[in-house]
Amino acid sequence: MNSPLPAHPSRRSSGSPGSVRLTVLAAACCLLLAGCSGSGSSGSDEDGAGGSGDRLKIALVTHGAKGDAFWELVRKGAEAAAAKDDVDLTYASDADAAGQAELVRDAIRDRVDGIAVTLAKPQAMKSPVASAKTAGIPVVGLNSGIDAWQSVGLLEYFGQDESVAGRAVGAKLDGLGAKHALCVIHERGNIAVEARCAGVKKTFSGETEILYVDGTDMDAVTAGVKTRLQQEPDIDEVIANGAQFALASVQAVKDAGSRAKVATFDLNKDLVGAVRDGSVQFAVDQQPYLQGYLAVDALWLYRTNGNISGGGVAPVLTGPAFVTKTNVADVARFASNGTR
Repeated sequence: MNSPLPAHPSRRSSGSPGSVRLTVLAAACCLLLAGCSGSGSSGSDEDGAGGSGDRLKIALVTHGAKGDAFWELVRKGAEAAAAKDDVDLTYASDADAAGQAELVRDAIRDRVDGIAVTLAKPQAMKSPVASAKTAGIPVVGLNSGIDAWQSVGLLEYFGQDESVAGRAVGAKLDGLGAKHALCVIHERGNIAVEARCAGVKKTFSGETEILYVDGTDMDAVTAGVKTRLQQEPDIDEVIANGAQFALASVQAVKDAGSRAKVATFDLNKDLVGAVRDGSVQFAVDQQPYLQGYLAVDALWLYRTNGNISGGGVAPVLTGPAFVTKTNVADVARFASNGTR
């Protein structure tokens, strides 16, 4: 066994040359380890968010139906922000309000650092949001619930004022000379979609009627719109609440032999083509990619820097923006990239 190092720092070691080499190697290792555990390390520093310096965990929980192209845009935006911020992002969705609430509770049990949630059915989300706040987890809202996000207890909100968007559509229909509009709602009780049609009715001087369809069955959507157009030939405008529902309505108009025009809320790359060829008059873009991006980025900013968009008292608006035949070319290349 090598002899111990002398207590006096100026005394030369009486040990063997091998002992000296071992001691120098040990000292170098200690210096290396000390450097690795210093304040420049992202793996061991406390990060002000209550974490240990590991990547933040954020959950995005929506009411989107599986396979819905709109929600793929939201998710894509969220993933872009997560990549930029080096965030561990999980995405989950359930069109059923109780199911969505349980997904939020799952995120709480997973001890995430932040949750972004939609409020299509605000009452169902009050309890899980309160549980998240009790657990010290910030929650922001996006897409739906602009009139409820503060009362539910969310920190921030990113989306479109659906009532404003609906009123803008009603005014546009007047400008186009429409007389009888059919507003197609694909999810009964969804406050965002209901607010749109209510907004249309508020400003449109013609007749506005509501048609409820099952948005999970596209054949049923087409059939439902077709049947109503055949029953009421005076309908001269169909207002859809999603790109895929607009395209289904275009088919329904053809099948019914109707002369009605089609317009829609929301946009995707397929809808861009329909606006370009004139089969859809216009689309109202609320920029779902931006909603997902801002929600995730906002949670990262809050946990790392204490920033609160809108000061916690005002929503951050992402729409409405009208896309028509005159400006669709400006949007087309972004839509083809899956960012509009």
